[in-house]
Amino acid sequence: MRSILEALFRIPTDSTLVQFFRYSVVGGGAFVIDFSSLYVLTEYAGIYYLTSAAIAFLLGLLASYLLSIVWVFNRRTVERRWVEFGVFALIGVVGLGLNELFIWFFTEHFHLYYMISKLVATGLVLIWNFAARKFLLFR
Repeated sequence: MRSILEALFRIPTDSTLVQFFRYSVVGGGAFVIDFSSLYVLTEYAGIYYLTSAAIAFLLGLLASYLLSIVWVFNRRTVERRWVEFGVFALIGVVGLGLNELFIWFFTEHFHLYYMISKLVATGLVLIWNFAARKFLLFR
């Protein structure tokens, strides 16, 4: 059991399955930042939910990048950190667009509560973000 936990949490790896597991854990942390920021900005700061969603998503993006380079991916295809972050952010911006589209779509067309729409959007955007980052930045 200890070796399994070490493989999942400690040992650098090229295993896509382990990386996806770690990315999901990182994504969970980024999601908590994103989701709670969305709620606080919308409900307490009175910011329009789509504007709040964009700000919250960007906060989650920063957390995701920092944890991804430290823990999830051990190989990098881009040597310069600023270029790497730029590509990481560009993928995130596409993810942000998808996030906004899905939240709007499920809220406006299915009349779901915006926080439920956010949950659905998060699952869909997770797949995009992992695949794009794995194959473009961290092969």
